Amino acid sequence: MNVYLTGPQFGLAERRFIEDFAKILEHCYMPLQVILAQDRGAESCTTPDHAECLCCVALDAIDRSDTLVAMLDGADADSGTCIEMGYAKGKGKFVIGVRTDFRAGEDRGLNLMVSNICTALIVRKGKATGLHELAEEVADVLARHERPVAPDNVVTSAHRVQHAHEERHQGFSPNPHATLTAY
Repeated sequence: MNVYLTGPQFGLAERRFIEDFAKILEHCYMPLQVILAQDRGAESCTTPDHAECLCCVALDAIDRSDTLVAMLDGADADSGTCIEMGYAKGKGKFVIGVRTDFRAGEDRGLNLMVSNICTALIVRKGKATGLHELAEEVADVLARHERPVAPDNVVTSAHRVQHAHEERHQGFSPNPHATLTAY
């Protein structure tokens, strides 16, 4: 299985996080090849139209992937990551969103469009999680995707609207430390 791993990668810390997470994820879930556009783009985009080349490299990498895993931390999810998610979804790819940021947003810490384009969304807000535990959780979602099973903590797309409606009308207050995996 090929997984395109994306997220903001502008600073050293962000790039290092993505690289380390990719290595751990490959180790947790075999056989798995994690594709990082940042690696391919740096090698192949040395022309004056560098930005256009990077975009083409990223879209090509998504085309060659089975699944996209998007790191969605930050006050607002990175716009380039969101474009990649939409492109992958439009191509019929499995899209896993991962959010560990404790900041609130419209829907599980995210913009409504971002959270609902995800085939699966892992939210770990405010809960101390190491990279290994997070990679294992993503690997579990990947395994369920390959062998579909509906565990108790999975919300299907058809149930999302009903669940949101019930929350609004019952004054439901979700556990701020809960993990939600939604399909």
